[in-house]
Amino acid sequence: MNNQIYPCLWFDGNAKEAADFYCSVFKNSKILSENPVVVYFEINGYKVMCLNGGPNFKFNEAVSLVVNCETQEEIDYYWETLTADGGKESMCGWLKDKFGFSWQIVPSIIGKLMSDPEKSQRVMQAIMGMKKLDIAMLEQA
Repeated sequence: MNNQIYPCLWFDGNAKEAADFYCSVFKNSKILSENPVVVYFEINGYKVMCLNGGPNFKFNEAVSLVVNCETQEEIDYYWETLTADGGKESMCGWLKDKFGFSWQIVPSIIGKLMSDPEKSQRVMQAIMGMKKLDIAMLEQA
């Protein structure tokens, strides 16, 4: 693995805990290296860095990671797992995990549904009314 560009997530002393949590959530994940300041891990071949940078900065919704899901079962799994232990649901497939980091849990079919000119408005209205996205309801919109 040689990712030239990868995200750095800023934590206040709990970078290792976060990296361990993310590796437990996503299959094909592992810790690559760690020291008291930085933990590198990999999710499905993508490198991520967790930095113990202190209390100066907090996560906000301006940055999120998107998880494309093939099935409703995948959506349910990621939604439940990432909101557990203090995570928070938001709207339109967005959530914050217990560390305050934002995720978008979306069905992979969403692009196809949104590209249909006859359905795109109804699909968008359906999305706006949901927290966790429901594939069957989006297909019916």
